[in-house]
Amino acid sequence: MSDAALSALDAEIRDLVRFAAQRSMLPRFRNLAAGEVEMKGENDPVTIVDREVEAFLTEALTKLAPGVAVVGEEAVHADKSVLDHLSGQCWIIDPLDGTANFAEGKEPFGIIIALADAGRAVAGWIYDPIKDRFCHARAGEGAFVNGEKIASRTTGQHPPVTAVSRIFLTPEQSAVVDAKLAQHYTLVDIPRCAAEQYPRLALGENDVSSFKRTLAWDHAAGVLWLNEAGGKAARLDGSEYRVDQHDAPGLVGASSPAIWDAFVARVLA
Repeated sequence: MSDAALSALDAEIRDLVRFAAQRSMLPRFRNLAAGEVEMKGENDPVTIVDREVEAFLTEALTKLAPGVAVVGEEAVHADKSVLDHLSGQCWIIDPLDGTANFAEGKEPFGIIIALADAGRAVAGWIYDPIKDRFCHARAGEGAFVNGEKIASRTTGQHPPVTAVSRIFLTPEQSAVVDAKLAQHYTLVDIPRCAAEQYPRLALGENDVSSFKRTLAWDHAAGVLWLNEAGGKAARLDGSEYRVDQHDAPGLVGASSPAIWDAFVARVLA
């Protein structure tokens, strides 16, 4: 897909996610009926909103780019072979990022879409329907918030503010986090929503965040957006994040490359 075509997509995607949020998401926020929330697994709920938004976006994106595969979170849950499309050109959809928050009637939550080719994200869009904040990025062209190009900034705090996900850590792993990081960072909880966590890393609210699970629909758009903003997101060994390495563990995002380097050095020490 050409750069001109990608640029034209930004307005299309913005309108699609706004429409999806206004039609399916916002009317049900704090208003889910009995039976509209199920559990796919431990700490992994799904709502009627996830399914409605994914179905709508899958149809709409297919019309925008016929022949480009769609990898949606709920489609993968139903059929793991959908993941095979991640090695080619594909759309990647998280129809309701932060489902657990949404199901509990809490913010934040959002919609995430990425466009990938040969295992790498080439464009990404992150929408917060409560703030009406639309983040987007295209590889090599910078990161934007509501159409304004931005540069990643740190919190300016000492020690730096670090958001650590403990949800999928064992007690032993959590103890290691405390032992290695507590003296050097202000540790805060993650928002349980990548659509919020990545903007926090570039907009001066958090300095570092580490992730154990690195599913493409959670991270493809955010990693691209943060890197394009001038922050840094990469695997613990410094290698790039690829959407087709969905089983690879460990990912760190930071507001600057220097903060990323210092954090990873402590983790690996």
